[in-house]
Amino acid sequence: MRRRLLYGSAIALLAILIVVIVWQGSFTFGEFAPPTAGLTYIFWAVSLLIFLLMVTLSFILLRLGLRLYIERRENREGSRIKTKLVAGAMALSVIPLFFMVLFSYYLLNRNFDKWFSRPVESERVILTEMGNALRHEMRDKVQVQAVLLSQMPETRLLLAELPPEQPADTSFLARFCKTQELAGAVLTRGEQPTPIASCGAMPRKLSNDIVTARSPVTFGGKLAGYAAVAARMRIDVAAKQAQIERFNEEYNRLAAGKNEVRKTSLLLLSLIALFIMFLATWIALFLSKQISVPISALLKGAEEVSRGNLSHRVDVRALDELAGLVRGFNQMTRELEANSRELDARSRFTEAILESIPTGVISVASDGAIQRVNRALAQIMGQDSVDHARSLDDLFSPEDAAEIRYLMNRARRTGLASRQLDLHTNSGARHLAVTVSALDDKVTSGFVMVIEDTSELLRAQKATAWHEVARRVAHEMKNPLTPIALSAERLARHLSRIDLPPDLARIVHDCTTTIAGEVQSVKNLVDEFSQFARFPAAQPAAWELNEIVESALSVFAGRLQGIEMRTSLAAGLPPVFLDREQFRRVVINLVDNAAEAMQDALVKRLAISTQLRDNSSIELVIADTGCGLSPEQKEKLFLPYFSTKNRGTGLGLAIVSHILTEHNVQIRVEDNQPAGARFVIDIPVIVEAPEPAPEQAQTA
Repeated sequence: MRRRLLYGSAIALLAILIVVIVWQGSFTFGEFAPPTAGLTYIFWAVSLLIFLLMVTLSFILLRLGLRLYIERRENREGSRIKTKLVAGAMALSVIPLFFMVLFSYYLLNRNFDKWFSRPVESERVILTEMGNALRHEMRDKVQVQAVLLSQMPETRLLLAELPPEQPADTSFLARFCKTQELAGAVLTRGEQPTPIASCGAMPRKLSNDIVTARSPVTFGGKLAGYAAVAARMRIDVAAKQAQIERFNEEYNRLAAGKNEVRKTSLLLLSLIALFIMFLATWIALFLSKQISVPISALLKGAEEVSRGNLSHRVDVRALDELAGLVRGFNQMTRELEANSRELDARSRFTEAILESIPTGVISVASDGAIQRVNRALAQIMGQDSVDHARSLDDLFSPEDAAEIRYLMNRARRTGLASRQLDLHTNSGARHLAVTVSALDDKVTSGFVMVIEDTSELLRAQKATAWHEVARRVAHEMKNPLTPIALSAERLARHLSRIDLPPDLARIVHDCTTTIAGEVQSVKNLVDEFSQFARFPAAQPAAWELNEIVESALSVFAGRLQGIEMRTSLAAGLPPVFLDREQFRRVVINLVDNAAEAMQDALVKRLAISTQLRDNSSIELVIADTGCGLSPEQKEKLFLPYFSTKNRGTGLGLAIVSHILTEHNVQIRVEDNQPAGARFVIDIPVIVEAPEPAPEQAQTA
């Protein structure tokens, strides 16, 4: 800003200085001076106006050039084409303008040389001399005619013989004037001024167009009188000479101001040249604006589109093809905006699908960098692991990462590759089905990895297999148990009737009793197998979860010696849709399992709580302070015949998993703090309340 102000001040001072110099020098005309003060001011005003117009046009041209240079140096939009158009227009105008100025300068100098040349000066002198000679010749001729009149006999006779009082015959005088083409003639006697004879008109005073002459008349050697004649010149030589003198004076004045006139003419010629250049430059700038302004607007629009602003429109006036280009650009941005909205909608739809599916999805670059994951992956792998993972090496173990890279290379060749992986996470061991799909067969293309947690599926398959095993084992073992029991009872009755030695009788009695007891134990085991294999179908209805939990906990009243039980049941919970007796058994089995886990614990505390989550599900938590569970134990915890205790059948948690699966309810096992395990059950609430359970209807 300061530099611009400095440049402006310097240019203004220079302009003022030039004006003052011109103003001081405009009154100096040398030997040439206009005849009046008005003409002097007019000449000064015209010269100053021409000079100021030249300075103004030069300043405008210089300013335009500097502005174009600055715009081109700053690489502004449209500056290059504007500069080229202006340079081309000036080049096209300078060449013919140069020849025009050169020809005009030559023609002006040639005319000045002709106007003020030496032949003109000589002609002026010759004309003056000719006028003087013509006057002298006319005067000599009239003098001869006066002498001729004085020597005529009639003139002598008239002046000599007649007395003064006698009238004279003057007819010869009229004939003489007519013959000699005189304007007038007069005869006087002696020195008397009164004429005795005359014809025509004699001028009383000198005139420029009449020449007079007088000749004495002698008679007998004495002066008898005078004969005077007057002749009119055929042209007014005096008037012509006066006119020639005026022409001479005007010529001398113009010759003295020849240089000033030439200078003014050259200034006017320069002004015309500058005006033509200015006009060409202005036209070029005008045309360049018609091109550069739409192009600049289009470049700005392209930049806005590249930044993602697809709603930008080019609102500028354009002509011809540029107008079509602007319309095409706006149409393109409208279509791009519509396509972008459609792509955004599809992207949101796809993202919603990815976020809602239970399968984990990972977008992976060719170098193994993780680009994007969905919500299900965080549930599978753990939120902390996913948040801190930047590559596959951060998310998987070295062995699993190497296996996945092998699948990526295979997918690049075949397009798709899949494999089953066993992954150990903070929440336990998980069985994963990994599918890798290559986006392209290029080396730099990325991959989409789909990870499905098949742990529940595998667990369900194992449970189904155990159901089938339990059914067959119960069927195969139940058939021989009854004959064995009956045979033992028959043997005991038969031996009671026979007298045997006391030792033998005691041995036989002990054996039959043992056989009967073991048969009963095996029968009880077979009954459990049968119950596990043929679990009754659930009959869900609307129930209050807190009432079911309290009913299940009433079974343990007074039976949990040494265990501190804490219950926190949220009030006002919405009803849930489940089988009351089966879910009561779930709570009983979990509480019993927690009590068994705290047998050897120093701190025995059992916590049961319920709370509403997001108005869509109720969370039931049963936490103990027992020995806790390892990741391997968490993986096999709900399988039949798996137990962490030395006693028991291992069917309690398998029955819990079966009941929850029938109710479409999920259960997860977590580590309790500071010790023990937490069983968390998420039970969906009823959106539209079904018919109440029969017992609740009767109570109402």
